Amino acid sequence: MVEIVFEPEPLPETRAAILEGLIAYNERQTEGKYPPPRFIALALRDPETGKTEGGLTARIAYSRMFVELLYIPDALRGRGLGADLLGKAEAVARDNGCIGIWLDTFSFQAPGFYEKLGYTVFGTLADYPPGHSRFFLHKPLS
Repeated sequence: MVEIVFEPEPLPETRAAILEGLIAYNERQTEGKYPPPRFIALALRDPETGKTEGGLTARIAYSRMFVELLYIPDALRGRGLGADLLGKAEAVARDNGCIGIWLDTFSFQAPGFYEKLGYTVFGTLADYPPGHSRFFLHKPLS
């Protein structure tokens, strides 16, 4: 018997148990053909202070990379850093045998930016958050 227990913020051991169980289940379903998910980061770091100012985090799984987070501070925007980050992420994805890269963004963020870089929308969640949309984009890597 089990009970459902609400955790307003997941305990590290709760997240680990769920993630480990899901990874093990997925490995059985895919006959172990794929390695476990791998997480990477590309940091925008101040060379003088060593402080991370922004960057990109991603997960590599099942022959694709998923860009989880991408942030460029206002003071660094307009310098091509977003395109540089995605270019480096795509190179890492290719080096890891990925056939595509995908991400999501909101209408108030940068869907046009991603489309200019070759990403295409494959799904939209309207009115999320209310008055906006969330877009899911993919780019094949050849």
